[in-house]
Amino acid sequence: MKKMHFMKMPVLVAGLLCGVVSNLAGAADAWPSKTITMVVPFPPGGVADTVARPVAAAMERHLKQSIIIENKGGAGGAIGMGQVARATPDGYTILLALSSISIIPEADKVTGRKPLYQMAQLKPVARFTADPTVLVVRADSPWKTIAEFVAAARSKPGAYSFGSSGNYGTMHVPMEMLKSEAKLNLLHVPYTGAAPAVMALLSGQVNALSTGPASVAQHVKAGKLRVLAHWGNEPLAAFPGVPSLKEAGHPVEFAQWSGLFVPADTPDAVVAKLREAARVAANDPQVRQTISSAGSPLQYLDTPEFQAYIAEDSKKLKEAVHKIGKVE
Repeated sequence: MKKMHFMKMPVLVAGLLCGVVSNLAGAADAWPSKTITMVVPFPPGGVADTVARPVAAAMERHLKQSIIIENKGGAGGAIGMGQVARATPDGYTILLALSSISIIPEADKVTGRKPLYQMAQLKPVARFTADPTVLVVRADSPWKTIAEFVAAARSKPGAYSFGSSGNYGTMHVPMEMLKSEAKLNLLHVPYTGAAPAVMALLSGQVNALSTGPASVAQHVKAGKLRVLAHWGNEPLAAFPGVPSLKEAGHPVEFAQWSGLFVPADTPDAVVAKLREAARVAANDPQVRQTISSAGSPLQYLDTPEFQAYIAEDSKKLKEAVHKIGKVE
């Protein structure tokens, strides 16, 4: 009799597993049945937040379910990104991140810090924007061109500062690239996100910064900030006439992209629905108008193309992080 009981055990376990799988499949089929949280790992007002709000609204309309924005800034975005990486993979916690998502884990290796997440814990769904960052100064600064800025920085090593969204973030890395190539000694002042860094520039706490066009376009239009150059290869529609750093004799490139991610083990059926909602949002005229008006035209990539893009971009960013070295 005991042998019969033992023989029944595999059948019982198999039955339980089938039940669990069936429940997960059922949950995926019913998704979304409650509010979705879109984590933005930076304070309100930066590029990620500027993209997330109209995108979330369009996805909400398509999915017929509420999507709330949770701004979770700190550590260059690592805190919010780590929160999503560790979240239950059920599609109810999603992430709108910037290109720093692939920089932070590599920076943790360089500094010897315990990582808050690994890229393998997150799955890319869609890219929405990809802008070269721009070098901006106050409009009342003495520098009218990138050549004047570089000359001033070289003449007074360590006298001028730049703000960023945090160590190794998408505002820090491009400036370190420029510093290295142009042999500049600039003081780095990290903040908790793009918006606080821009406010620091506006108030005169720092002398310059590099950020996505969407973070500064309104201040440039208002005559408060001046764009000296950008890290791209082609003319910027948002700032006509502004030269690239390459054109100015400094061959450095950097793109600050924004994209949607989910925890890696999120069911395929849920990811497929999010992917479709992201595609609909990217083609929504209201979304395109809102984001373009902020200075960042939509450059949508679907999942396969986005995955390939991240793989290539990550290689360049890892090299940049190792060139920067350890930053305390």
